[in-house]
Amino acid sequence: MPVVISGTNGITNATWTTATRPSAPSTGQQGYNTSLGVMEVYTGTAWVAIGDQSYFYSASYLVVAGGGASAREGGGGAGAGGLLTGTNNLSTGSVYTITVGAGGTYTSAQRGTNGGDSVLSGTGLTTITAIGGGAGGSSEQLSGAGASGGSGGGGSGTNGSSSGSTTSGGSGTSGQGNAGGSQATSSRSAAGGGGAGAVGSDGSVNGGAGGVGVSSSITGSSVFYAGGGGGGMYYGGTGGAGGSGGGGGGGNTSAAGTAGTANTGGGAGGGGNSFGAGANGGSGVVILSVPTSNYSGTTTGSPTVTTSGSNTIIKFTASGTYTA
Repeated sequence: MPVVISGTNGITNATWTTATRPSAPSTGQQGYNTSLGVMEVYTGTAWVAIGDQSYFYSASYLVVAGGGASAREGGGGAGAGGLLTGTNNLSTGSVYTITVGAGGTYTSAQRGTNGGDSVLSGTGLTTITAIGGGAGGSSEQLSGAGASGGSGGGGSGTNGSSSGSTTSGGSGTSGQGNAGGSQATSSRSAAGGGGAGAVGSDGSVNGGAGGVGVSSSITGSSVFYAGGGGGGMYYGGTGGAGGSGGGGGGGNTSAAGTAGTANTGGGAGGGGNSFGAGANGGSGVVILSVPTSNYSGTTTGSPTVTTSGSNTIIKFTASGTYTA
């Protein structure tokens, strides 16, 4: 029966039995099921009684993008990947797609690349996108400025051919991370990259420290993610420490910067002089925490699945899917 609208009698919806439901329904189609005695709607994957909240369940998420890469020659520390966390309802039977961002890549004398974005998307979700971390500044490219990203890369030091100039840090993304520091009083020190929890430190007599990340207990234990990389030191001092959350330490003299830690979104530490290379950023991670009573057991991409209390933890270190 088609929908009938009357000014005095209200709305009369289409009716069917469970056996005679529309064979090719469209998402959002609704009607009265006389077999069950309920109004129901087609979600795109299943018929659900309107008002039946058992179709949905709450899940917590942590989405961290890949950290940026750094450069040699007093390279700036790279910015951490953007970090987003919160809760949302998942729809039973719906497929949720997870993309885990790669860490940025060191490219010899040039400034490295930004980290890759991490994404969580699916039915009922506004797509959640964490932005990749900004590359650390290079004294040999783009005036030494750090790149913008989830958190920004730190400004570089100089390679000895110039002195006294200040190089700026890249900006972070609001709600995801912080800016990188600037190269300051010493011409040959570089600044730290921004972290999810704090800005990168400016370069001084030593390389600037990377900004601290953010602690999350989504897995059942407190773990820091998305720390910024420490700034490199051309010579004469020490490289900056990496920020808690996988940030790599900066190199000095001939020492290379340290890579960001995999699956933390940590930024890479900047390299020392021409014999001290830059490094790659740490890859990102996406973690879901769902009530064990609702966990479907249907995934792709080989996530690590554990339990904590009454929740099941699904940790994606590579791209995949989860069917709620």
